[in-house]
Amino acid sequence: MRNEQLKMWILSALFAAIIGIFAQVTIPLPLIPITGQTFAIGLAVTILGLRYGSLSVFIYILLGAIGIPVFSGMSGGLGVVAGPTGGYIIGFLPAAVAIGLYLERFGFTKVQAIIANIIGMIVTLAFGTIWLKFSADLSWTGAFMGGVYPFLLVGVIKAILSALAGIVVRNRLLHAQLLRVQH
Repeated sequence: MRNEQLKMWILSALFAAIIGIFAQVTIPLPLIPITGQTFAIGLAVTILGLRYGSLSVFIYILLGAIGIPVFSGMSGGLGVVAGPTGGYIIGFLPAAVAIGLYLERFGFTKVQAIIANIIGMIVTLAFGTIWLKFSADLSWTGAFMGGVYPFLLVGVIKAILSALAGIVVRNRLLHAQLLRVQH
């Protein structure tokens, strides 16, 4: 039992690193860059489940908050978390919890994982937009147009991809007995 728990803690730390790596993957678009952070967060929670997936996201946020450059653009520190995009970073943890709770309640299937990851995307965008509205002193329309609208289509695509890839990897890890199902 103790070895299993240690293995899951190690997997959580590994996925925190994976989130940090994917955060550096950027697709430059004209107005806003798209990063791999939310993809990796959905992947982590879809594979590891609520407890250890959320732990990996918490570790990732903690590492970035203390100054390790794991956030997009090799950035880190409390200044990033407190800045205009900090709401998205803070929203990653409630999004992970929402994804994990949904999957544990309705099952780790492809369809449920897609729904869960879209919910997670909405949670992240909600936190980010609310934070953006107040930190940048924008109207609600301005915050929505700058903080949600440009990310919707790509967010749905990333949610679907992380859900599908996550279920495939999760099932293979379970089959190989490299991952344990939490009860």
